[in-house]
Amino acid sequence: MSGRIVMRTGEALVAGGPAGTAAEPEIVIGELDGPVGTAIATLTGDQVQGHSRVFAILNTDIQVRPVTLMVSKVTVKNSRYTNILMGTVQAAIANGVLDAVRTGDIPKEKANDLGIICSVWLNPSVIKDDKLDHRILFDIHRQAMTKAIHKAMTNTPDIDWLLENQEKIVHKYFQMGLDGKI
Repeated sequence: MSGRIVMRTGEALVAGGPAGTAAEPEIVIGELDGPVGTAIATLTGDQVQGHSRVFAILNTDIQVRPVTLMVSKVTVKNSRYTNILMGTVQAAIANGVLDAVRTGDIPKEKANDLGIICSVWLNPSVIKDDKLDHRILFDIHRQAMTKAIHKAMTNTPDIDWLLENQEKIVHKYFQMGLDGKI
């Protein structure tokens, strides 16, 4: 892939594990000397209580490339939730980024020039699950991050598919509302 990547967006939903383990990252990816880089710098310096922004790391002191900033979609109020989000899920996001480099969705030669902002969903129910399977949680979030990056970098779904399938797809929660389940 040659040329600039000003800004791409992607999302993915991966579920199927035990309750509370589904992942739904939404990402923005682009050049660090463009709007994505400005947003990363701004978000990093403008911390908000309950919505800390942290870099995706493999472990303490090992940040991944492209630099990836995680932002929680849920207000963090509990230390167990924080430890799961900034432990298992943070490592999963970091591994998903490296997986995307390994598969070529992110060009290796651009690893130091791109940045990613990832809005992370972690179900608050995890704080009540004393038997939470961290391996399953890790694997699901890793897969979802890799999938979101793939979709961003390939512009998937494309506009033709969206137009063709628009009337066939009903949002899950809209349908639940129509069915009187919300």
